[in-house]
Amino acid sequence: MGDQSDNIPGVPGIGEKTGLKLLKEYGTIENIYENIENISGKKLKENLIENKHLAFLSKKLGEIMTAVPMDISFEELKIAEPDWENLKRLYKELEFNSLLGKFSDDFTDNNEETSINLEYSMIGELDYNELIHTIKKEGKFGFKFIISNDNYIEDKIVALGIKTQGVPTKIVYLQEDKKNFIDSFKLIFEDKSIEKIGHNLKSDIVILSRLGIKIDNITFDSMIAQYLINPAQSSYTINEISKEYLNVYGMDEESLLGKGKSKRSFSDLCEEEIGNCLSFTLDTILNVESKMKEIIKEQEMLDLYYNVELPLVEVLGSMEYYGFKIDTDELKKLGKEYDEEINSLTTDIYTLADVEFNINSPKQLGEILFDKLSLPIVKKTKTGYSTDAEVLDKLKDQHPIIDKVLRYRQIVKLKSTYIDGLLNLINKDTNRVHSSFNQTITTTGRISSTEPNLQNIPIRTDDGRKIRKAFIAENNNYVLVDADYSQIELRVLAHISKDSKLMEAFINNEDIHRKTASEVFNVPKEEVSSIMRSRAKAVNFGIVYGISDYGLSRDLNISRKEAKEYIDNYLKNYKMVKEYMENIVEEGKEKGYVETILHRRRYIPELKAKNFNIKSFGERIAMNTPIQGSAADIIKMAMVKVYNELKIRNLKSRLILQIHDELIIEAEKDEIEEVKDIMKNIMENSIKLNVPLIVDLEVGDSWYDTK
Repeated sequence: MGDQSDNIPGVPGIGEKTGLKLLKEYGTIENIYENIENISGKKLKENLIENKHLAFLSKKLGEIMTAVPMDISFEELKIAEPDWENLKRLYKELEFNSLLGKFSDDFTDNNEETSINLEYSMIGELDYNELIHTIKKEGKFGFKFIISNDNYIEDKIVALGIKTQGVPTKIVYLQEDKKNFIDSFKLIFEDKSIEKIGHNLKSDIVILSRLGIKIDNITFDSMIAQYLINPAQSSYTINEISKEYLNVYGMDEESLLGKGKSKRSFSDLCEEEIGNCLSFTLDTILNVESKMKEIIKEQEMLDLYYNVELPLVEVLGSMEYYGFKIDTDELKKLGKEYDEEINSLTTDIYTLADVEFNINSPKQLGEILFDKLSLPIVKKTKTGYSTDAEVLDKLKDQHPIIDKVLRYRQIVKLKSTYIDGLLNLINKDTNRVHSSFNQTITTTGRISSTEPNLQNIPIRTDDGRKIRKAFIAENNNYVLVDADYSQIELRVLAHISKDSKLMEAFINNEDIHRKTASEVFNVPKEEVSSIMRSRAKAVNFGIVYGISDYGLSRDLNISRKEAKEYIDNYLKNYKMVKEYMENIVEEGKEKGYVETILHRRRYIPELKAKNFNIKSFGERIAMNTPIQGSAADIIKMAMVKVYNELKIRNLKSRLILQIHDELIIEAEKDEIEEVKDIMKNIMENSIKLNVPLIVDLEVGDSWYDTK
């Protein structure tokens, strides 16, 4: 019968059933052919005769050859006792975690450090004074809160672990003793002379804010440190850090609770589990601190860590705690408008199709478009016709149903994601959405947000912009002040490349897209048309992202030849930009990483790939990361300085959102001018570049009004 997976052909027409029957009767292939005349079945006999060579070839291919000359005895090949110590080291290095679990409990790794102290004790009000005395004496402590689930704004605060060097972890159950705890520890957390360290301290800052405590003097966060050391790591749990730096495996929060559908709540845990988790977490933090700081110092990232990323933890914690006020009536009104349009579009689509069907089903939609309406087939998938956005875009002029379907999809997505989605995330007590701002997700250093993802609220369409009407100031005493960097990535490119033409344009405050159009299309500036400017804008930003002629041709709907001419003309005119792009790729290949202005690293193994597409992707990353990453560093520096200035001046205004190159402050009306001055001065001067940084400021009652 052969074996397709091993390319053994077999005899055509013979399957498992026939093959077994023949072998049971004749024993071997040789016997089958010696008795070929006795084979019943005309077709079977013909197949065997015509494919005799395949039968014997298949036997040869499938046979285990034992007549191999060997200079070694089987005795020597018997499995010896493994080198357990080196094997375990190798498994750790390669992260073979399931194989590590197979080591017997009585195996001891001689290289494994056993410095983690899992001792802990539960303390109550009577022990507070002794712990406070120890903290003051040490001048430093690590801490970690535990809540009942995942929501740091709403969920019950279960316990707090506090750890000082050389002393077992102390655990306080806050639901039993919250008021006395606050009275006793508020001054400790707010004391500028006492260092505070932890892991993922942003969540702890949100919890302290709920207790009316404002933390001061954070000096170490192991999650942020590891993010700088390895920005491409998939997760930054305490267990991951402990494995890497201490060779110790323990029970951190993720290991204890699990993930996905089987995830447990802290409410399900006993005191011993909570005690072990907190003591392992806190003792790990104290043990890895000096090792991680040394690596950050070696990689010249001390300034980035202490002046940007670490203080940003407090800023993001504050932003999450305050959140953004939502006008639910405005959202519901917009939702009603979308529902009406969805119903109208549905009716129109059914009429044009002359049948009712599930518009959300790609399969049913494909059958309507390509079978019933006979539109030209653009692309097929394994399950049928493709009806993705790219396909529908190419069919726009073929039938009026296409525009209706595209509009239907757009409105349905806006309604489900940004109307229904936002309404479900509004905190019932504050009427605000408290987005989670993620500091350790992107490899470029940019901040992302989830639940809701405020970075993705559409801005290019009127429908998307309308959603911003629902994002409002707290009340009539407040307004929103929006500060937006103007073309920050192009300004960073001018600084990094030192291209004289590019720098000159920004120094003279020229329209950079008009200037580029003039250079690329070789026409005087006053003769640049709106289409030329628009295309030059696409080239400008395309260069920043390492765009190819194919990508530009698709974005501008022009030929690849024309797109290549645009890019070539650009690089001919901005010679230092071209030189930068070539040099940074070579530097990335040589070092294995590229850096931002503040020495944030991004490792790019793709640059050494043999596959052309992967290597090209690596080259685009190398060109873009120093630009996008430096822009991210700059706005983070500005956030920290703006936040601190508001705090120093004791203003009621507060920073509530960062999105791309934009900051939003919810400003008390009497403080508007002061806030505008703070934002403009700090954002434009947070770093000295070869070209000026420019900030556009707007004020409004809603996010929509500021735009």
